Amino acid sequence: MSNLPRGVIDLAQQIVSEFAAKGLMVATAESCTGGLIAGAVTEIPGSSAVVDRGFVTYTNVAKMEMLGVQEETLATFGAVSRETALQMVHGALFRSHADLAVAVTGIAGPGGGSAGKPVGLVHLAARSRSGNYLHREMRYGDVGRDQVRLATVLTALEMLLELSQA
Repeated sequence: MSNLPRGVIDLAQQIVSEFAAKGLMVATAESCTGGLIAGAVTEIPGSSAVVDRGFVTYTNVAKMEMLGVQEETLATFGAVSRETALQMVHGALFRSHADLAVAVTGIAGPGGGSAGKPVGLVHLAARSRSGNYLHREMRYGDVGRDQVRLATVLTALEMLLELSQA
């Protein structure tokens, strides 16, 4: 049984129910959440009908090898950036059989932040095969590693639902 908050479980159940009804599959590309988004959705019975795969790409090398993120993008903008999140979600979508994908990259803490990229900064991107996409830059604050990661999961699930209704 899951120790995920009720809000996360409720959103995951909504995704499984709605995506199954629409015949939609999803893929995830996760850095700071380390697989929690895919884990939340796969907590739900019937999730095999909607989850294609998840990529956990914690290092820059993994982002490049598994998702096709360009080395130049990482060098210019950094791993935690809008540009990297958009390339991650593109790679997840086109290296899977999913209809929609979500990608997250951020600084969960407690360390690793800087003045320009503080702890709690997360870039999220969601994209559909039809080309629709969303990007959100979230600044959750230095609220603790667990809270940043859970807040990111909630935002990612909300974005998938929003995009599926576009």
